[in-house]
This record gives sequence, C-alpha cells and structure tokens, in this order.
Amino acid sequence: MDLFESLGTDNQGVPTGEHGPLAVRMRPRSLDEVVGQDQILAAGSPMRRLMDPEGSVPSSVFLWGPPGTGKTTLAYLIARAGERHFEEVSAVSAGVKDIRAVISSARHRLSAQGEETVLFIDEVHRFSKTQQDALLPAVENGWVILVAATTENPAFSVVSPLLSRSLLITLHGLTDADVRTVVERALTDERGLAGRYELGEAAEDNLVRIAGQDARRSLTLLEAAADGARARGVSVIEVEDIAQAADGATVRYDRAGDQHYDV
Repeated sequence: MDLFESLGTDNQGVPTGEHGPLAVRMRPRSLDEVVGQDQILAAGSPMRRLMDPEGSVPSSVFLWGPPGTGKTTLAYLIARAGERHFEEVSAVSAGVKDIRAVISSARHRLSAQGEETVLFIDEVHRFSKTQQDALLPAVENGWVILVAATTENPAFSVVSPLLSRSLLITLHGLTDADVRTVVERALTDERGLAGRYELGEAAEDNLVRIAGQDARRSLTLLEAAADGARARGVSVIEVEDIAQAADGATVRYDRAGDQHYDV
C-alpha cells in the first residue's frame, strides 16, 4: 500500500487525509480553512486566479517558504479547484525516468480526455539540473501544471529557464496567533482530537513557542502531548506533556542556506 492509499484519496488522486497523523487529518480542505498567508490569497492575487476553474490558462508555480506554512496544502487545493488530476513526486527519490513517465501520462490524459494534471514536486531544490531540465517541455507546452515546493531560495536552486516560465510565490512563517488558531481548531474538530482533550494556558503558550511558526510541527507536538496525557489518565494537556513531546526541540538551522542568517 502506497502513501496515498494509506491516507485515502479523492477521485482526482488528491490525498484526503482521512487517516494518518493529526497534521494530515487537519490539512485544510478549502481556502477558507487555510490559516495565514493572507498576502498571497487576497482577491485577484495570482494564487486565487490559479484556483479559479473559470479563469485563464493556469500557470506553473514555485512555492517558496519555511516548513509547515502550507505549500503542500496549496498544491492539493489547486488540483481540487479545477477537478484536475493530481500527481505527486518527491525530489528526494524520483529520477528523470519517473518525471518523463508522469509527463507522458499527463499528455495522454490531456489529449484524450481534456483533463489537466497538477504535478506537485516537493523539495524541488534537490533535483539536479538534468532533472529540472526534463520538466521544461511539459511546463512550456502546458502538458502539466507544475506546482513545486521548496524551502531554499529558487534563485539559487532552480534553473533559470524553468523559473522564468513559472510564477514564484513566497510564503511566510505563521504568526503566533495563526499557530494558536491551528492548535485550537485541532482540539475541537472531529477530524482532530474532537474535544477529548483540553490544553492548559501555559501548555499552549509553550507549544506555540516551540512550534516556531510551523503549523505541521505544532500539530505533531499536540498529538504527541495528547498521547502523553492519555498515558497519565488525564484529559488536560499540561506543560510537562508538551516538554516531553518536544524532547529538547531546537531551532531549525541549515549552515549552507538562508536559515544560517535567520538564526
């Protein structure tokens, strides 16, 4: 069973998140559920137009931002918006052969059924120049709508011809208020903890601080802390549960990248 099968998919092949970790189950299903990123989701923005099925021919797009800010979520929403077929490739494991196979299937689907394909590539900065070049014909001819996510500056990690044929959208880390919204929604939502646990005020402050503007990390910590509370036979998550879940969390640091300067 592959990842999509284990998580559940809709009829476009987009993961539904019905099963799996809390962060997967709580993934936004619509733009209304997206927390933060107001600057790129404003009315008339390129991202809004990309999600408009009645809009113009969609562009390929690079989503650049820190982990846990919604890059994968936006790719899923782009696919759902126009009832487009969805394909996901990880740059960590895929090769040129895999890319060409996806593109070939997308071309056939487009010509035979008129169905567009969203090709989501996570960690695209890990692709070599040759792998990135293999995407050029598909992007230029509109065989796929490329949505590529990266935590590295695309100006240094993506080949110029590919970048010039795509939109570049920058996502920012979530504010403390955004993270609190994500956590509080997960505590009450039926897809999440469904009201089975409460989060103490001090514990919530600690969780928000440790999450470091990362929604996925906040939910991962919340789920682990809830499990700790369950093991203690209580329904209130306290600071000690958060501390145990974090296990000495550290600031993200990448000596060779932008995070060096951020730190």
